[in-house]
Amino acid sequence: MEEHCSFDHKIVKVNGINMHVVEEGQGPLVVLFLHGFPELWYSWRHQISFMAKHGYRALAPDLRGYGDTTGVPKDDPSKFSSLRVVGDLVELLNTIVPEQEKVFVVGHDWGANIAWNLCLFRPDKVKALINMSVPFSPRNPKRKPIETLKAIYGDDYYVVRFQEPGEIEVEFAKIGTKKVLEKFFTYRNPGPLYLPKGKPFDDSPVILPSWLSEKDVDYFASKYEKTGFTGGINYYRALDLNWELTAAWTGAKVKVPVKFIVGDLDLTYNAPGVKDYINKGGMKKDVPLLEEVVILENVGHFLQQEKSDEINKQIYDFFKSFSST
Repeated sequence: MEEHCSFDHKIVKVNGINMHVVEEGQGPLVVLFLHGFPELWYSWRHQISFMAKHGYRALAPDLRGYGDTTGVPKDDPSKFSSLRVVGDLVELLNTIVPEQEKVFVVGHDWGANIAWNLCLFRPDKVKALINMSVPFSPRNPKRKPIETLKAIYGDDYYVVRFQEPGEIEVEFAKIGTKKVLEKFFTYRNPGPLYLPKGKPFDDSPVILPSWLSEKDVDYFASKYEKTGFTGGINYYRALDLNWELTAAWTGAKVKVPVKFIVGDLDLTYNAPGVKDYINKGGMKKDVPLLEEVVILENVGHFLQQEKSDEINKQIYDFFKSFSST
């Protein structure tokens, strides 16, 4: 259980920031793990040790704005655009594994979003990708993301609620960091996540699932107590900016080999139109080298923690076929 304590932690200067990265394992095959919100490198603890034991060198950074990565002004959402975050990762790889032309990448939630962008912007850096929870989302040149989400879900939808700087942070502070994290991690409603103004979460007691211990939550909470939630929330505040900055990639396809994994209870999988897009050929058109889609039954959003053994096997089996090339 405490294997993660022995991981090698380092701070790497990249792109003007100090990036905290956890590393384990030796060898020429590198796997880069990208976490989402409200997570940290720690979400990959099971995968890091597994892949390291199977001959891979695992790297898991705290993305800018998260955990022990420092040097980013939290009050400026423009510092959290996908161009900047992908820039961090390219520089991290150039610095920490300069001998590697290409690496394997695994992304989840916002990390999946960033991984899709890494493959669009720098396909030369990625040998193969496993993305979880968040499917590829082709850019709609006619409409900005936030107005689209507002039109579909209304003002209480969590992404819309995150837009006003400082507002949701005040509400989270009243609830308490640990309780907020517990509410997010135990959310298993396949419907959209609404955070009503003034009372984002109900008062029901939180019962931790078997895959998430008190110690795990305490680790996440200890980091968010120091940083607050603003860094992670700024990724949502940069959504419209990303839309503006990525106009040149309208219609671009992801041209690296991909496996996509999602739980059938994940709110992302149950969003309007997503199941059809994934299962009826839409995503395959945008991601022509999509080799496999795995839908895990009765599994929620945080699948790499909830079903760690199964996810470890999925990652290992997929990357194994590229490891000799």
